[in-house]
Amino acid sequence: MKILLIEDDSETSGHVSHALTAAGHDVERAADGRLALSRALSGEYAALIMDRMLPGLDGLSVTKQLRAQGNETPILLITTMTGIDDRVEGLEGGADDYLVKPFAFAELLARVHAMVRRADISERAAVTRLVIADLQMDLIARTVHRGGEAIDLQAQEFRLLEYLVRNTGRAVTRSMLLEHVWKLNFDPRTNIVETHVSRLRSKLARGHAPELIHTIRGTGYIFRAD
Repeated sequence: MKILLIEDDSETSGHVSHALTAAGHDVERAADGRLALSRALSGEYAALIMDRMLPGLDGLSVTKQLRAQGNETPILLITTMTGIDDRVEGLEGGADDYLVKPFAFAELLARVHAMVRRADISERAAVTRLVIADLQMDLIARTVHRGGEAIDLQAQEFRLLEYLVRNTGRAVTRSMLLEHVWKLNFDPRTNIVETHVSRLRSKLARGHAPELIHTIRGTGYIFRAD
């Protein structure tokens, strides 16, 4: 998943970035609060990992401004401040979790994954029907219709379609599909993604137009109604 790491200490930033990348994540880095705020508002990130003490604009202020502008990206604040009041202030300011330095990379990864899972569950719970063009998905009844015609999907095909529809207009990579649909943080070196996408594309296109699943060469797929 795509993570924005905001840390002004270059050594810490390098170590954390290396650990996240080794775990299969796409990491972007920023070293000050104002740049972090700008990137977080303009980019699509699964999570933010942010030092509380930053030049320009501190991490707590960045968090509060993001929340005030409706940005709900999960935020993990990291800090050297160990007091209970500091942690409470961070959480009440809008952070999803708090981690005190020094920390183990394994714990940081676990906390980030837990944050993203909670956000994903919350988002999914808030929506029961997805609609794009003439396609309708009922997430409660687990049914799919296109142009009023029922489309029979297997469970994994349904999860794949749901993820694609939720990301309409955005490019999704093979790694993203493996992580979010198959819950794999590694590449099994099979054509499982390509096979399921091909089968789903065929079922959606049967007697219907326009094409909804488009291949982006060298990147992955994008779901849109051209």
